[in-house]
Amino acid sequence: MDADHLSKRLAAVASYVPKSARIADIGSDHAYLPVYLAKRNQIAFAVAGEVVDGPFENAVSEIAAQGLTDKIDARLGDGITVLRPEDRIDTIVIAGMGGTLISDILERGWQHLSGQERLVLQPNVGEYHLRCWLADHQYVIMAEKILKDDGHIYEMMVAEKTTQPITLSERDARFGHYLLANVNAAFVEKWQHEYQRNERVLTAMGHATDVPLHKQAALTAEQQLIREVLSDASTTLN
Repeated sequence: MDADHLSKRLAAVASYVPKSARIADIGSDHAYLPVYLAKRNQIAFAVAGEVVDGPFENAVSEIAAQGLTDKIDARLGDGITVLRPEDRIDTIVIAGMGGTLISDILERGWQHLSGQERLVLQPNVGEYHLRCWLADHQYVIMAEKILKDDGHIYEMMVAEKTTQPITLSERDARFGHYLLANVNAAFVEKWQHEYQRNERVLTAMGHATDVPLHKQAALTAEQQLIREVLSDASTTLN
């Protein structure tokens, strides 16, 4: 992968960035995403944020090599705290990390957000936690996508701030409202894998001397929900 040939996952993320956006790509690594978008005149400006020296230096080098230092600014710092009011960022991309970490980044950078930004998020795991965080902070999910890329399954979600309280059902929080409405093979594969993993955990719990009953009950309830969703998905796909 490079800035001219994004992975399937990052190409999907890029598709959710509005035309002429001013973006912050948090955890930008080599800055492939903002460089890709800038070379296609899809964005007006970008901040490529990195908290680790090595990836930050990679981003600086890539931006300079592509002749885009006037349009993309690489910054070293903690998440959204690298942003400045004069950046006028309207789209924040956080991709390639866990949902809990994405939530933490948003929480720590809360004072740097205007509430007008579109959030384009791609958690590797912890989607349930992230959806709950978004709902708790009055962000409504506008779109979701799930796909398989290089042997891994990824979810994407786009969220925008609202003035209305958000209430998620357990099904929507765990599986994603739009993913449930547009079930595909990647969705089914993911939840079949999760079901099998949970079964192994429940079996281990059953052999434990001191069984954590509340965890066992919660996982059993989750398994029932997964069975229902997979049953519905089977009907839809067939």
